[in-house]
Amino acid sequence: QVQVVESGGGLVQAGGSLRLSCAASGRTVSIYRMGWFRQAPEKEREFVASIDWNSRKTSYYTGSLKGRFTISRDNANNTMYLQMNSLKPEDTAVYYCKVDGRDSNYWGQGTQVTVSS
Repeated sequence: QVQVVESGGGLVQAGGSLRLSCAASGRTVSIYRMGWFRQAPEKEREFVASIDWNSRKTSYYTGSLKGRFTISRDNANNTMYLQMNSLKPEDTAVYYCKVDGRDSNYWGQGTQVTVSS
C-alpha cells in the first residue's frame, strides 16, 4: 500500500503562482511514476503532467499548460511537486496526485486550487 497526500493548494489571483506537493509513504519502493490530474466543476478529470521516478522523464499536457507548469520530484523524500506559474481562472480545479505502483495505482484526496480574475 502507498499513502498519498497532496498539499499547497489555495486561492490566488490570476497571474500568480502556487506550488503543489505530493508526498508518498508506505511501500514507496514500488513506485515507478507519479502524476498530477485536475478536475474542474462539472468536467472530467484530466491529465496535467507526470514524471518517471527513476528516469526523470516528464510528460505534460499540451496546450494551455505549456510553459506554465513544471513537474519535479525529490526521490529522497518521496515527494513530487507541481510549480504553477501565470495561473489563469481556468486553472481552477481540484488537483489530484496519482502514484503508479508496480502492483496498483493510488490517488490522493486532492487539493483545491482557485484562481480569481
